[in-house]
Amino acid sequence: MSDPETPFRLVVNADVAGQRTDRALADAIGTVSRSRVKALIESGHLTRNDETRTEPSDILREGMVLLLTFPTPTPARPEAENLPLNILYEDRDLIVLDKQAGLVTHPAPGNETGTLVNALLGHCKEGFEGIGGEKRPGIVHRLDKDTSGVMVVAKTSLAHNALSEAFAARDIDRAYLALAWGLLPASGEFDGSIGRDKKDRKRMAVVAGGGKIALTRFRTLESIHASVSLIECRLATGRTHQIRVHLAHAGHPLIGDPVYLRRIPAAARGLPQDAKEAALDFPRQALHAARLGFVHPRTGETLSFETPPPEDFKALKSRLIG
Repeated sequence: MSDPETPFRLVVNADVAGQRTDRALADAIGTVSRSRVKALIESGHLTRNDETRTEPSDILREGMVLLLTFPTPTPARPEAENLPLNILYEDRDLIVLDKQAGLVTHPAPGNETGTLVNALLGHCKEGFEGIGGEKRPGIVHRLDKDTSGVMVVAKTSLAHNALSEAFAARDIDRAYLALAWGLLPASGEFDGSIGRDKKDRKRMAVVAGGGKIALTRFRTLESIHASVSLIECRLATGRTHQIRVHLAHAGHPLIGDPVYLRRIPAAARGLPQDAKEAALDFPRQALHAARLGFVHPRTGETLSFETPPPEDFKALKSRLIG
């Protein structure tokens, strides 16, 4: 295969049948590593008999037709863009901002432009490049695309190193507001380890083995019709989708969660019709990073920032209350 960027088609014969999908494709292509093939499959670039498959370990059967496509190469460095930022605080070392829902933190397949990193490059200019890496300059933590709220970004290597260490050591004050289905206790915690969902690589899950330790503490601020709970969550760890996974695993998924809310919750029956429609139609997870506190890496001052939920979150709560 002379051009590894063109789609590769493989018809499974008797010699290939019985092998893992990623191994068979890597061997057949010859110029692409198995790890690269695996990543492409997990990212949705493989079809088998015209159906998308995302599990690299699928065993092949004779007669199957595989088509592996290769995404167009992207620039090593994200481009600077003139995008609006809601900056709460800025000095020579860092920026604290209120990220709007819908904004991706850094470029990734399917979201190469229009991200927070692109906006930061446009705001900070050349001096910002390379702080913590070319792909994700300045990023020491992230919020999911559809989670709103407070974030801190490093502008210098001093700040990047210190803040990264603080997050790793769990020496950061973080509080989130969430609207979850069902009636939760007055307070409590979830401590299930989190790892990749074996049935769906795009989801995380509470796992019995092989995951990373995760701890989420919560307190209930308000109960709405005994069907929805407004809660404050505090993170003792920072795993991917941690709050969303823990609450879904406990039977209290977030309202609007497109990944972890798979069916209409039984709790929805307890809501008035207008409130029920508002909750079921909410287009994103009802999660807001309300507070972020940390020690300034240069001055040693303790900084704390709080932001109210955005208008769509507040409007949802108002309709739920009725």
